[in-house]
Amino acid sequence: MDEATKQFIEEHLHDNIHALALMKTPARVDRTLALCQIEARQLLSKKVPAWAAHPDLLFPPHLSIEQCSSEATARYKAGLLRGESLVDLTGGLGIDCCYLSSSFQATCYVERNPELCALASHNFEALGRSGALPHPIIVHCAAAEDFLNACAPVDAFFLDPARRDLHGRKMVSIADCTPDVVALQDLLLQKSRQVLVKLSPMLDITKALTELRHVKEVHVVAVANECKELLCLMESGFQGTPSCTCIDLHAPHTVFCFPFSPFTSHLSPLTSHLSPLTFLYEPNAALMKAGCFGLLEERFQVRQLHPNSHLFTSDHLVEGFPGRVFEVEGWAPFNKRVGQTLLQGVRKASVAVRNFPLSVAQLRQTLKLADGDEVYLFATTLGDNKKVLIRARRIGLNAECGIRNAE
Repeated sequence: MDEATKQFIEEHLHDNIHALALMKTPARVDRTLALCQIEARQLLSKKVPAWAAHPDLLFPPHLSIEQCSSEATARYKAGLLRGESLVDLTGGLGIDCCYLSSSFQATCYVERNPELCALASHNFEALGRSGALPHPIIVHCAAAEDFLNACAPVDAFFLDPARRDLHGRKMVSIADCTPDVVALQDLLLQKSRQVLVKLSPMLDITKALTELRHVKEVHVVAVANECKELLCLMESGFQGTPSCTCIDLHAPHTVFCFPFSPFTSHLSPLTSHLSPLTFLYEPNAALMKAGCFGLLEERFQVRQLHPNSHLFTSDHLVEGFPGRVFEVEGWAPFNKRVGQTLLQGVRKASVAVRNFPLSVAQLRQTLKLADGDEVYLFATTLGDNKKVLIRARRIGLNAECGIRNAE
């Protein structure tokens, strides 16, 4: 990238990309490259700020940016593997590979797309990681299956199978992704002690554990209460019960960790309470994904409003609950009079539905409410199957305020 194009990118980094596309650019500027890089950096500014701010890095079109890991999740994965040699068999943009490589003496980046390989080579060199010591990254343009068949044993493999088919449709099943980790797992564990697989957050954990063998750890990773990744750490020869960790990553330096066994999460009895008590609890997205609702009741002495509502209540404030915590201001049956009673004077509210027949949009339209965050409304079903609205005020004494461990 020449200096004129680089300067143009820096000067217009925060401009509206659609308006910028209509502008005339200086003759020396590579217009197509500049617009692509500005759009990519805007998309990456929150996801991977360290890379977005680096003036010498180059980025591919929108789809690869959309699918790449965030800096927070890449750093988390880097703490799960360690050794002398690592092979990332699905290199992509290279963010995971770059952060994982910090825990290894040597790393191979493997990618079948020649354009992504060229960008990775350029970026690793710009970051001082191409052929440099310590922790060098070597780029290989090859299909994952071919490289795996030919390579010597290593300490660890990492795979993030492509979750889209040739027509761009999203795939969820492990076997439908590329490469097929289910078919490759025996060879992977023959050539390495550890294999870390990043899967769709939509994939059922139990299904993943039936398809993948020798899984030692499962990590459900959320960022700011949005479930982002399902990670399975396989270890050669492991035959025990896998552990499961639900993690929520916040910026900066705020983490909530909830470890448990996925095969014991259902053993605690699920209770239901006929009415909301003083406090209301909404589990973090990672815990909602893991479905360990019985354990939440047991560990925090809270009760569910309904087995399918996944909202909890208590008459005393529970510190350290892994999710959002609210003080109940009132509740009422959902009927035509609720607007004149529970919602009198309310014009704006944050609305959530849990086990309720209406969507958020439908409920807003019915109640004539705009979006706001001073009043929180939960539309849900109680243990006696009564449909209700709960009005609440969010309070800050919960897991999102600091680093806590639920064990």
